Amino acid sequence: MLSTMRTAFRIGDLRKRIFFTLWMFLVFRVGTAVPVPGIDTDVIADLFREGTIFAFLDLFSGGALRVFSIFAMSITPYINSSIITQLLTVVIPKWEAMAKEEDGKKKLQQYTRYGTVILSLVQASGMAVAVRAQGALVDPGFQALAIVAITLTAGTAFLMWLGEQITEHGIGNGISLIIFAGIVSRLPSGLVNVYQLFVAGRISLLNVMILSIIGVFVIAAIVWVTEGERRVPVQYAKRVVGRRMYGGQSTHIPIRINQAGVIPVIFASSVLAFPATIASFMDAPWARSLEGLFDARTPFYTITYMLMIIFFTYFYTAMVFNPFDISNNMRKNGGFIPGIRPGRPTADQLARIVARITLVGAVFLAVVAVMPNFILLLTDIPGLQFGGTALLIVVGVALETMKQIESHLLMRQYQGFMR
Repeated sequence: MLSTMRTAFRIGDLRKRIFFTLWMFLVFRVGTAVPVPGIDTDVIADLFREGTIFAFLDLFSGGALRVFSIFAMSITPYINSSIITQLLTVVIPKWEAMAKEEDGKKKLQQYTRYGTVILSLVQASGMAVAVRAQGALVDPGFQALAIVAITLTAGTAFLMWLGEQITEHGIGNGISLIIFAGIVSRLPSGLVNVYQLFVAGRISLLNVMILSIIGVFVIAAIVWVTEGERRVPVQYAKRVVGRRMYGGQSTHIPIRINQAGVIPVIFASSVLAFPATIASFMDAPWARSLEGLFDARTPFYTITYMLMIIFFTYFYTAMVFNPFDISNNMRKNGGFIPGIRPGRPTADQLARIVARITLVGAVFLAVVAVMPNFILLLTDIPGLQFGGTALLIVVGVALETMKQIESHLLMRQYQGFMR
């Protein structure tokens, strides 16, 4: 792998993309340390010590929420806007037709950007009012509220632009990599926390060993499921065109167990975090009830989180895998699944296979995402934040990024990371 990395850095274009991505990471990390003007960060820090949902939300923002920086809302409004756009694409026929054209995709992406700014402004305004209610705003006037809301909105808009720049000029999916960078940046502090607990005698060596074994096992399982696929055999009939004979070979359609990747986990986390973010700042009975309902340790949150992951897994898989299009392309090229008639029967067969295999991937994602609750019972390590959701995102994004590097290397006939 080290030899392959050296080869990758010898390629000018690939080296430029990697360094561009790293520079964007640096910009993101610098931005997480820039606080919003007029905020008393000591009051915000007290909210974390009270054990609210902020510790979970802060994991995705890379520590930006803890200091209430300009990136405190992270990229969550963009993700929510993407969900709304994709749902409306299914509902509105005009948008569905636009999604099949290149110009239409660009226009839908523009709608997503507009939606991001609107959602950011709404969420930022709510957070500005909320921090004032908590006494974290130095000047409680309207002008100070407006500055906080506009600053937070601008921070999210900048992160959205940053992610798009990484996608276009860097390596990997920019939005996913920003979330990836935020989570990984918290890993050192998490390890230091475990070490301090061990030195203080609050946890034993057995607890640390159990945590390490579970972590290695979960990472291996995530890689295995992510790379797992069902190969549907396809036979192409022989046909004569002029004096040449085409077809007659056998191949397969690779259907991945988890075609949606980490998108369902990110979508579900963002949707559940939106109401809890506002409620956590409010000093009202209904807000406290809502915050308690969305506590990650409650059965309601756990069940809702799992169901939403399963739903988004099926939803996103349906967006990226269309059995009817695949069936039509196979029939045009003389291909068929042995024992299945071309056309509608082939599409139905592919749909059944995808439905069954997606269930396995969806349940796996849901179980791993809620695993920290059970790890806490086994290891008795308090304050454990780098759990199943974080592992799913980190491993999934890392695999997808490595595949993009692999594709760049293969185009130049170099050996890649994966064998």
